Amino acid sequence: MMKYISYIFIGTLFGIVMTKSQAISWYRIYEMFRFDAFHMYGIIGSAVALGIVAVALIKKYQVKSTEGTPITFSSKNKSIPRYLIGGTIFGLGWAMAGACPGPMYTLIGNGYGVILVVLASAVLGTLTYGVIRNKLPH
Repeated sequence: MMKYISYIFIGTLFGIVMTKSQAISWYRIYEMFRFDAFHMYGIIGSAVALGIVAVALIKKYQVKSTEGTPITFSSKNKSIPRYLIGGTIFGLGWAMAGACPGPMYTLIGNGYGVILVVLASAVLGTLTYGVIRNKLPH
């Protein structure tokens, strides 16, 4: 039970940070895709830098998951085209919806009910990928 309370606390904290940093603002996202402002690039860049530090610390101290299994990172060489195509599809969806997957829940929590359509579409897209995954070139 305590684990679930910690998840709720972390999720609430994430929502507050997303709201206060204006990362859920469609206008800020619009500015980013038009290259009009540095605001979102600063947020994303900070997240990337924090991720680099976190991965380095996880590797250095051999951190384990909440289930007690070691956290490992795959160093398989992946093809550049798959990342370009996937990133382009993700970016187009982000630009059309005005929301990234993380802030979608924050937007719903802030009372923007129309984002439920975006969430339903994201779930449908994920399910579709799961169904056709074995048929795609990986």
